[in-house]
Amino acid sequence: MTTTQRRLVLLGTPPPGRPQRGDAQAPPPAGRAARVVAAGLILALTLAVGFAAGRFGGSPATVRSATPGPVGHADHEPAGLQLSRDGYTLALDTTTLTAGRAGKLAFRITDAAGLPVTAFQPVHERLMHLVLVSRDLTDYQHVHPELDADGTWRAAVGPAAAGPLRAIADFWPVGAARQVTLGADVAVPGRYAPRPPEQPQETVVVDGYTVTLDGGLRPGEANQVLVWLGRDGRPVNDLQPHLGAYGHLVALRHGDLAYLHVHPAAASRPSSVVAFGMQVPSAGTYRLFFEFRHLDEVHVAAFTVAA
Repeated sequence: MTTTQRRLVLLGTPPPGRPQRGDAQAPPPAGRAARVVAAGLILALTLAVGFAAGRFGGSPATVRSATPGPVGHADHEPAGLQLSRDGYTLALDTTTLTAGRAGKLAFRITDAAGLPVTAFQPVHERLMHLVLVSRDLTDYQHVHPELDADGTWRAAVGPAAAGPLRAIADFWPVGAARQVTLGADVAVPGRYAPRPPEQPQETVVVDGYTVTLDGGLRPGEANQVLVWLGRDGRPVNDLQPHLGAYGHLVALRHGDLAYLHVHPAAASRPSSVVAFGMQVPSAGTYRLFFEFRHLDEVHVAAFTVAA
């Protein structure tokens, strides 16, 4: 390969004379080393130096400063594992859904006195983030419920397979010292055969997009994770903002579904690579759900990562 061809590969463009693969099968820059080099070039041009610090049970993931630093705090327990926390309780009005059918989920957030909470402040442009995920992490939905005047949240949810689901509510009540994440189980009656965790993989194809994940997870340490996007053999450089950023990431730990929600490093303009700073609290297998908006549609790419 010539020097010119190698530079084109690093930028995600096929060299002259090399056929492009259809339906986004062509991966981003070949080889981990090449992708790291290209990431440095792209990040220097398009991303702020700071990283969005995703925390298990801490404050919202935001850009903290212009200097990279440790993310997360060891004194915070993993999020999404408790029904009640910090004086707030997730009270489900809907505890059962019908397998294979779209449904509606209703719930309330109650305070220490058992009264519905009605005042919330936005986190990532929404008052409430609700993740509905199967225990084997094969079904995933991220929706934004609407709040009634009486404090009842209502969300339309898509069809789910039979088996246990976990509803994870991520919110910040007005007057609370920090963001709160609570979880509760939802039953979907029917025949259920849980699937084992998928093998770790670097690249997946979803809705015609080739999505590649770079960077490992080391428990208790700040980790940089890069997500590459391509389509029809070309880099996707025109992502649209999604919840206030060019994509975001939800991580769930296999076994107990400990929850992490993180936005990417700040970017002045869209790029084909999205950078995240994140920290996981323990060794284990994690399922990462990367959400991005392109051509006015939201897509989700899922990865399995061992930490």
